[in-house]
Amino acid sequence: MIGLKDPLAVAGIRWLPESLGGRSSGPPTAPVYAATAMFPGSQTALLSILLQHIGAQPDGSALVNIGFLVPDLARPHLHLGTELLITEGPTIVAHAIIRELLPAGAVAGP
Repeated sequence: MIGLKDPLAVAGIRWLPESLGGRSSGPPTAPVYAATAMFPGSQTALLSILLQHIGAQPDGSALVNIGFLVPDLARPHLHLGTELLITEGPTIVAHAIIRELLPAGAVAGP
């Protein structure tokens, strides 16, 4: 399986249904999904994010490893409980909450 190299965090993610602007095809099925993300309330521009599905949750959300194409731009914003808005173009397709920060070289999941 193709994995995400050096993820920075694990997040709970909830994909929006198409009726609320989410993806018409549903959650991505690629081993590693690339999109953009923003931190609400931050002046940081959109960042390129990488998401790797690592597990489903009983409430319908999922757990994902999170990485960034430019990790140093994201690190100052990553704290437990931080919210991320995952976007495709101008459209918000998912909401994520940081649940765990990972040390360098760590990979969470099965």
